[in-house]
Amino acid sequence: MSEEIYGSVWDALTDTEQEAANLKARSALLYEIRKAVLGWGLSQDEAAKRLGLTRPRTNDLLRGKLAKFSLDALVNIAAAARLEIEIRVRDAA
Repeated sequence: MSEEIYGSVWDALTDTEQEAANLKARSALLYEIRKAVLGWGLSQDEAAKRLGLTRPRTNDLLRGKLAKFSLDALVNIAAAARLEIEIRVRDAA
């Protein structure tokens, strides 16, 4: 049995670099959105209205259910949360 070392948990869980990159971007966005929404100190109903989401969808967001959100959806939610998104691209190590 050989031991493999990965750069991140996403690298270990996916079959391709593309899938890992997508998961990394989605998880980073979800984390920042969740942090912002929790900082508002609003009920889930009020947060849902501010984000333009249903309450169940907001609940999924706050519970970190990454599989339920595409990268595109998370970009839109971040914009609704008035978060500025900056994308940095660099050569992989």
